[in-house]
Amino acid sequence: MKRIVLMALAVFLASTGTAAASTMPKLINGKGDALHPEGVAWDPTRQAFLVTSIVRSTISVVGKDGQARTLVSDPALTQPLGVHVDAVRNRVLTAYSQGLGIFELSTGRTLHLVKFGKAANDLAIDWFGNAYVTDPPGETLYKVDVNGNATPFVTDKRLTGVAYGMNGVVWHPAGFLLVVHYENGKLYKVTHNRLVEVALDKPLVGGDGLALQPDGSLVVVTNKLGGPGEDAVTVLRPRGLWAGAAVTKHTAWPISAPTTAAVTPYGTYVVNGRLDWLLLEGRVSDEFFLSRV
Repeated sequence: MKRIVLMALAVFLASTGTAAASTMPKLINGKGDALHPEGVAWDPTRQAFLVTSIVRSTISVVGKDGQARTLVSDPALTQPLGVHVDAVRNRVLTAYSQGLGIFELSTGRTLHLVKFGKAANDLAIDWFGNAYVTDPPGETLYKVDVNGNATPFVTDKRLTGVAYGMNGVVWHPAGFLLVVHYENGKLYKVTHNRLVEVALDKPLVGGDGLALQPDGSLVVVTNKLGGPGEDAVTVLRPRGLWAGAAVTKHTAWPISAPTTAAVTPYGTYVVNGRLDWLLLEGRVSDEFFLSRV
């Protein structure tokens, strides 16, 4: 038990830090060569953001100046989406079209490209370094251990959809996952081979990215990239241990097509990669935005 507590504390300190919110701009105007990032994570080792690029097959470092600098570049990394940092193990992980990419955080060197599922989208990491990866076209959420072995964690028809099912996922320190369904906006509490719907006042249609904040609240980023959702950010407070949840804040997002968020020592930041321009209009852009909730 003591070992688990110490590991938890190490991960918490690595991810949250001690800096004050005033030292990071509320809005960062990102600049990159047609990156169109979908995923964002906080890198405590660099005190900077990491963003994916579905166009460039890269993961880039972005500081407060907004300039993207390539960390990971692998042509086999097709359409990377959700990204997370495992600073304790010197890793950065991203879900991509064929599975999960695992890279050395300090150098960007490829460690594993683990292939599974139909089209992986997002991931969460537990205290022990296991990754849990959503696969929206399918009905199985996968677990990938620290050695790169992928196995089904839970299979349930409720996780799939007509075109797009499970999407954003977070690991809760009490030992379960929270997963949002993009099409119907339902939120699920997930343990091994078990799926329980969280009672919501209103469905989170277009639910894309999730971020669990240090105070226990959940940030849900929604959009209308693939359906009738809303470009918005909603903050939920749990009832009990996520048997239900109530909305404490709802903000219509001023920049179209937000996708997900990252918790940092300076607050929670939402990424807008101009994916609506790229996917719906065929327009390529060098700009993206990181905005504090």
